[in-house]
Amino acid sequence: MTVSTQIQLASRPVGTPGPENFSTASVELPDLAPGEVRVRNDFVSVDPYMRGRMNDAKSYVPPFGLGETMSGGAVGRVIESRSDTLPVGTGVLHGLGWRDVAQAPDTQFSPLPETGLPLSVFLGAAGMTGLTAYAGLKRVAALTEGDVVFISGAAGAVGSIAGQVARKLGASRVIGSAGSAEKVALLRDRYGYDDAFNYKDAPVREQLRALTPDGIDVYFDNVGGDHLEAALDRLNTGGRAALCGAISQYNSTERSPGPDNMANLVTRSLKLEGFIVGRHQDLQPEFAEKMTGWLADGSVVFDETVVDGIENAAGAFLAMMRGANTGKMLVRV
Repeated sequence: MTVSTQIQLASRPVGTPGPENFSTASVELPDLAPGEVRVRNDFVSVDPYMRGRMNDAKSYVPPFGLGETMSGGAVGRVIESRSDTLPVGTGVLHGLGWRDVAQAPDTQFSPLPETGLPLSVFLGAAGMTGLTAYAGLKRVAALTEGDVVFISGAAGAVGSIAGQVARKLGASRVIGSAGSAEKVALLRDRYGYDDAFNYKDAPVREQLRALTPDGIDVYFDNVGGDHLEAALDRLNTGGRAALCGAISQYNSTERSPGPDNMANLVTRSLKLEGFIVGRHQDLQPEFAEKMTGWLADGSVVFDETVVDGIENAAGAFLAMMRGANTGKMLVRV
């Protein structure tokens, strides 16, 4: 009998989540049925969107169920198989989430190409994270050659890739925000940002204005709040904003006030569009071909913040929500 260690949602958080909102379960797995596989996970993903699913509220995906294992992206290899399509040893991607061993019909697992890249990259730069950056900039914001681009949360999982993708798509200048001097240095020295600022040093509006004397054409928003207001100040006529996330507000217990400069949408003919990466899956083949090439030749780089042990998945999630990660936050099983 194989036992799977799984992390479950024990209670719904009010405000900022804590360890008390999670529990650990040991689940005995039955013998494989025909068509099933058993996968030992190598890495499990923790992501900001999971905070919204902890609330019992209608959204683009159902909320997590109380007493149920946290679902989400994971990669691993098949260790037992009764499948004709996924033999033992196959690297796979799946959405069964926070567990060390996953077992299900083979239709719930996607085989991964053997690219020479680590499997973890398919949870980050070559996975949903990278596709989010690509779809948001190329399709939603319609980035064109010569655009000046501002990206908030630029040292996080999506932001660290988005700055590099913006350059690949022809941006003339890329500016980012982050939450520490060390992360600001990474933006400039590693991720190819032309300039960057620490949003804790001074009001975002003041810092962005100083760095963008000629305004910006595209804003990729991971933060919301004061960053969105600052971007609305600096967007040029015809500017576009791709609204990917609003992590500054995810733990709020009261309604957050809207930007005070929304009239700029009218006077400057601006476009703000929120998007969910799952609605842009048709871009996946194009993105995968380009990103695997960029990663292979080293023209796009990625970083991972790794926490060891499935029992520490909740702690990794809480740390990510505090901004403790650089690049993609992962749990190594």
